[in-house]
Amino acid sequence: MPVRAKRDVEAALKKKGFQQDGGDHHWFFYWTSDGKKTTVRTKTSHGSTKDLGDGLLKEMARQVRISKVQFLELIDCPMTRDQYQQLLQDGDYI
Repeated sequence: MPVRAKRDVEAALKKKGFQQDGGDHHWFFYWTSDGKKTTVRTKTSHGSTKDLGDGLLKEMARQVRISKVQFLELIDCPMTRDQYQQLLQDGDYI
């Protein structure tokens, strides 16, 4: 069961082209393409949870339109921003 630190996941998302916006109870991360927000997004809680478990990572992967394995590659850095963008284009998400 993979577990990732919330701080590391958030930093990786921003590094790979997601823009962070605040909300009342969550941080929202929107994929940006050509400087514009897209409908591809996920969120994390403002709460004190420091680690994101397997179920939450799977849900975040679904929200950003890739498999959990691909999501782990995205946040662990083997997958580049360009590779992720190509997956989104291939799936007609952007």
